[in-house]
Order: sequence, then structure tokens, then C-alpha cells
Amino acid sequence: MAISIAHLGPPGTYTEAAALTLVEHLSQTSGREALLCPYPSIPQTLRSVAAREADLAVVPVENSIHGSVAITLDSLWELDQLKIQYALVLPIAHALLSRGSAFEKLKTVYSHPQALGQCQRWLEAFLPEVQQMATNSTTEALQYLDEDLTAAAIASERAAKLYNLPILASEIADYPDNCTRFWVVGLQDDGRGDRISLAFSTPTNTPGALVNPLQVFAQRGINLSRIESRPTKRLLGEYIFFIELEGDITQEPVQASLAALQEHAEVLKILGNYSVLPRTQSSHQA
Repeated sequence: MAISIAHLGPPGTYTEAAALTLVEHLSQTSGREALLCPYPSIPQTLRSVAAREADLAVVPVENSIHGSVAITLDSLWELDQLKIQYALVLPIAHALLSRGSAFEKLKTVYSHPQALGQCQRWLEAFLPEVQQMATNSTTEALQYLDEDLTAAAIASERAAKLYNLPILASEIADYPDNCTRFWVVGLQDDGRGDRISLAFSTPTNTPGALVNPLQVFAQRGINLSRIESRPTKRLLGEYIFFIELEGDITQEPVQASLAALQEHAEVLKILGNYSVLPRTQSSHQA
């Protein structure tokens, strides 16, 4: 039976490209076939797994230019039955697509907020007067192009091929080594790998509320590779902290750190113990 993989759609998104990379990995390592299931938003993608409509979900979590994907972190905090099974990193090459013939005739550029943010300098330099409009995905933005010659969209060259759209400009990201990290999420945690992601809230916003939890890792020589905060949405100044650390959850120092962290946390959630798939220059990006 094929495994179902939910992702942000419609077809042609960068998240679909990440999902196709996962399909290749599963085929090579276990011989399993997979069926891709596009969803219109990241929360719906994750909820499909929580509701057992799909076996796995692929979601973006962090971009090298524009930073974290907040809706992914917020959704995982809420859906605490979900667990990260893999991480993977893909290069992201943005292009400007339009049926219009020239830059000076464009009035609107559509894309996902992450893509717009990753191309801000380019847009300011070449399209400073154009209105920027956010969409749920880079592919969703393409629906505006057929009927409006003054509209453009930021998407992948692969999307241009899929939907037969002209490319006005390629490689328009502000920095050449643009890449996005994705998480593969399911209902089960294999508990294997060299990365652990967790999230916790603190009881009160007092001095030492963050440094005390972090010290439990420093005291045991555990390296933290990522840390960031998100608002609890209860009171201004209250935060949820997301941490990624290097280690395996079966290691004694890691177990001791998590036990000590529990004493400082109001709520502690282990998001997953997983491995990072080898970085790929996937042909799906083309």
C-alpha cells in the first residue's frame, strides 16, 4: 500500500519538490511507493496527518534568507501528537513569471510571503512601484496571470514549465545560496537520529526564565544548533521557545538534560528525534 504524503499545494510548489525528494528517499531505502496529497495551507497539511487523512506531511520550517516559517512552528505546538521524522534542505531558485511582456507594464506581484521576503532587494531594485500581494503558496499565485497582463508571480522555474508560463527573470532571490529546511512529520517518532527538536513555555516572564533552561544543556556539554521564540498568544511578553539540539534521546546526558529542563518549563513538548537527509540539488527544483 502506498504511503500518502501531504504538502502545500497546488502542484508546483517548493514544498512539493521537497515531498518528491522524500519520495525518492523512501523508494531507495525501503522500496515504498508514495502518493502526494496537496493541501491549500500549511495548517491544513499538518492537520491532515493529525486526522489520519495522510501518513506524513512535508512542511517548510526555516529559510536561509527570510528566517522561520512561523505558522509551521505555531501549528506543531498546537498539534502535539505530531512528531518530526526527518529534516531535509533544498536549494530555492525563484523566478518572475508573467504573461506580460515587460517589467514597466507590471502593476502587481503575487507570491507566498516567504518568497516575497526572499526577493525584497530585487523587487525594490527592479520593480519598486509594483504592489506586492501575498498568497497561500507560490503556485496559488499563478492563477492571476492568465487574465491580467499587468500581473506577475514569484515561483519556481518548474512551476513555469508545469503551467506553461513565460519567465521574465530567473535567479531573483536576494542571495545566491538561498535554501529552505523542511520537516517531515508523522504520528510516530522513530526515536532515531542525531537531532532533537523541542519546545517549551516558562511559568513566568522573570529574570533567568530562559537562561536557566538553557544552562541544563550547557552544563552537560550538549550543543544547541537553533533557538527561537514565538508568542504564547496569551499575554504580551510571554513566549514559547523552540530549540534544536545535537544528540540522541537515548543518550544519558540528553535524558538528564530533559529531566532538568522539565523543572524550569511550564509545558515541555518533544517534537521529534530525527536525522537530516543528505542535502540535494534536486532535479525537481528545475
